[in-house]
Amino acid sequence: MAEDKKKNLTVFGQETEFDGELEFTDSLVITGKFKGSINATGDLEIDENAVCDVVKMKAKSIEISGKVTGDVEAPECIELCSGSVVKGDMVSGRIRIADDVDYEGEVSMFDNAPEIDLFSVVSDEYKNAIVLKSNLPK
Repeated sequence: MAEDKKKNLTVFGQETEFDGELEFTDSLVITGKFKGSINATGDLEIDENAVCDVVKMKAKSIEISGKVTGDVEAPECIELCSGSVVKGDMVSGRIRIADDVDYEGEVSMFDNAPEIDLFSVVSDEYKNAIVLKSNLPK
């Protein structure tokens, strides 16, 4: 399949300290220290030894095993793994929180649009799909 492109994986090692703004499109694993902001379209993993102090951390999906201070946003999924410490607000389509997580902040969920290609259905079908996924009477 043509969509099975090999994604690049970048790792910031334990000895790495980064201060600034970071943007990326593939996958990144932070195992060291990061301070600043992240605005990415790829996947992000914060290792158990990582310490991140951010204004905002945004990526497609974010898995946190270390310490994060600051707001976290991921349209697909945020996962807080056992032993992680997160202080900040989270916004995501899905959130998974393991046991033994220290979390302080507010959680907001994205409202996902109906999983219908708008251009492949007639308007009545699309309207019905929206009503089915909403709290509106049918």
